[in-house]
Amino acid sequence: MKKFLAILICKAGRFVGKLVGRGSSLPGKYALRICPDILRQVTLPPLVIAVTGSNGKTSTVEMIAAILRASGKTVVYNEEGSNQIEGVTTTVLTHCTFGGVMRADVLLIESDERYAVHSFQFFHPTHFVVTNLYRDQLTRNGHPEWVFDALSPAMFPETRLILNADDPLSACFGVNRDNVKWFGLERCSISTEEPSGVYHDGAYCPICKSPMEYRYYHFNHIGSYSCPECEFARPFEIDYAATELDLDEGILRIGDALTVHLAFRSIYNVYNILAACAVCHECGVPGTEIAKTIDNYILKNGRMVRFLLGAHHGMLLTSKHENSIAYDTNLRYVKATEDPCTVVVIVDAVSRKYYTSETSWLWDIDFDLLNCEQVERVLLCGQYASDLAVRLSFTDVPGEKIELHPDIAEACEALKNNGAEDVYVLTCFSDRDKLLAHVEKEAV
Repeated sequence: MKKFLAILICKAGRFVGKLVGRGSSLPGKYALRICPDILRQVTLPPLVIAVTGSNGKTSTVEMIAAILRASGKTVVYNEEGSNQIEGVTTTVLTHCTFGGVMRADVLLIESDERYAVHSFQFFHPTHFVVTNLYRDQLTRNGHPEWVFDALSPAMFPETRLILNADDPLSACFGVNRDNVKWFGLERCSISTEEPSGVYHDGAYCPICKSPMEYRYYHFNHIGSYSCPECEFARPFEIDYAATELDLDEGILRIGDALTVHLAFRSIYNVYNILAACAVCHECGVPGTEIAKTIDNYILKNGRMVRFLLGAHHGMLLTSKHENSIAYDTNLRYVKATEDPCTVVVIVDAVSRKYYTSETSWLWDIDFDLLNCEQVERVLLCGQYASDLAVRLSFTDVPGEKIELHPDIAEACEALKNNGAEDVYVLTCFSDRDKLLAHVEKEAV
């Protein structure tokens, strides 16, 4: 009776939530109060795929769903991003019969890395993708190794892990395990001999803490690493390896057979594609079908939004606050452009979920990337515009290029009435809609 009531309440709550535009975690919260082990009592599909990591979860999940659906499978996933146990419960129960049988071929779950152990205490994924583990949200997640320790209990022995071979900390999950598949990027045109960014999180081995050696880097501390003391190293054989990458032409080659054209020419997009291709191939989708679906794939999740503002063509690049690598990769994307542009950085609310005014993370971002000829202006917006100005005063970006606009609406109006250059906006989901309310979305 408790199971039936929990499913009923969850379905009703989700229906009402959609009508009023509220979040998707509350119905699951009430269902768990009625029947705390409801997720143990339902019948799940034969494939249960989980995706976690500091960056790229939502984009990777969207691409996995697109590939699997194109192959004919019915896929259920938490599209709204509610990725803790309450949101997972809502997703599962909403798609169950009142008898507790889930109607799908695949359950695909975006999981918060810190709370995965709670989400999967009653059932275990068949496949678990870890995109990366970076320093992220200091006031919430502390140090990446602390997040690793919190995530480790969710790596069950029977679960097949799909791991980023180029990220030393993520690769630690594969130590002494057989059921692991690796994805990564071989040395290519973007590889460097020295790390990029203002810090180096790969300087020391995550296993024995000895100095780490690198053959090459792709960005920050991501690349080909090895520890001369304990012999921890990037796996020699990568199951799903990008063998060639040309970001200028937007071409990615995976293995010897697959070629994918990139709609968004970012190194982040490359790793998300590799993760999606790996898990879908492990679930039986042929490589040709994967490539057909993912070729020139444009994300629908709002991570990248093209817009018009007066005579300006703009692109919103979601750059997760408190996550410096997210900012760095988007700054590199801007630097790689050739046409004159204006860059807008918005920090108005650090987080949507909790209150914090902690901005030390701004000093981890490589804002010197904005010191390039094509960046004509840098607009700093939001209530933390002055914090941004102090940070940029310690870069080589010319002061005459920097403008402070604490009022986002005023900044948009100033841009609308001045110039026609491209505009790139870097901000987080907490502030994204404060920009989009003043622009016109551009059809892609």
